[in-house]
Amino acid sequence: MKILVVNAGSSSLKYQLFDMDKNAILGKGLCERIGIDGKITHKLPDGRKIVMELDMPNHAVATKIMVEALTSPEHGCIKDMSEIEAVGHRVVHGGPYFSESCLATPEIVEKLNLCIDLAPLHTPAALKGIEGCTAVMPNVPQVLVFDTSFHTTMPKKAYTYAIAKKDAEDYNIRRYGFHGTSHRFVSGEMIKLLDKPAEETKIITCHIGNGSSITAVKAGKCIDTSMGFTPLDGIEMGTRCGSIDPAIVPFLMKKKGLDPDGISNYMNKECGFLGVSGLSSDSRDIEDAMFKGDEAATLAVDVLVYEIQKYIGSYAAAMNGLDAIVFTAGMGENSPETRKRVCRNMEFLGIKIDEELNDKTHHQGDAVKLSTPDSKVQVWVIPTDEELMIARDTEAIVLGK
Repeated sequence: MKILVVNAGSSSLKYQLFDMDKNAILGKGLCERIGIDGKITHKLPDGRKIVMELDMPNHAVATKIMVEALTSPEHGCIKDMSEIEAVGHRVVHGGPYFSESCLATPEIVEKLNLCIDLAPLHTPAALKGIEGCTAVMPNVPQVLVFDTSFHTTMPKKAYTYAIAKKDAEDYNIRRYGFHGTSHRFVSGEMIKLLDKPAEETKIITCHIGNGSSITAVKAGKCIDTSMGFTPLDGIEMGTRCGSIDPAIVPFLMKKKGLDPDGISNYMNKECGFLGVSGLSSDSRDIEDAMFKGDEAATLAVDVLVYEIQKYIGSYAAAMNGLDAIVFTAGMGENSPETRKRVCRNMEFLGIKIDEELNDKTHHQGDAVKLSTPDSKVQVWVIPTDEELMIARDTEAIVLGK
């Protein structure tokens, strides 16, 4: 089965075409600057990259251009659109309405509109992507895969905020969690690597990138996660502040004369690595500056490492034990320094890693075990593959598996 995976942004459309029977990626690319002018970058497995500037007034046109790239006689990977048997869409927020992946029926799409208030930057883009694919491929089944669905197994004590019950119910305020497709993929891979029944496993997955979240996975199910009502919560990120004293919000609004949109922009785009270091939101820039002795950059890294360690400690307590820690995503896969610092100073858990192996390990597409044989807790780098997870869900739903 050939499945197209689509990840729509407000002015972009990422895509990958999978051949599930051959376990292969046939082609992938990015349509960007939708509604502005338009550009597509299309990549093939043989390394060829085609870049074209084309007018893309909306997502429907971008979808048509995407399909034309996939079916082009010169640089395509399928003969025609009829080879695309299903489309899987990444949807960031399912709110309280969606606990698992599902077919995009008109009724489901209508209900997805109820999630716009919960993710105003992401949900309208997803709806545009669904609309665009439906317009170009009206008879091809569309499947929605939600970032939040993996976290719906959290117990009430983990997802409930200590605010007025009526307000929480009226406005659907609770911990939702994000990066769920990534956490589900890497925890599933980790379960395969542990020599014990899945129901006995206790895993902490660390998705560390420009956006970061930590998740406690017990018996294959999420019991807690660091991101909350929005992806702003949790640990320090590229430009996001993570968890802070809530009183800081009205304090800064008064001091800086900010309205709600202004303080939201501040916490989402002016804090994190960028705010603490005053240099950059990119972890590579921060690490380079740290190695050169920059105190602010060093502090930015110290804050991140300390916060990750605190989550690992608290989640080990919540699960009453720990079998494995998994590092994934941009920094998790490619920053040996971050992994090394996190795993140091954790003697109470019996964590030991091979620092020489760790220093050599960057994203290669394969899982790598970093812990030493005498470590009580296994430590792994497992490259995430959210698109493959979406493709698997899409195949299962379409085939009724």
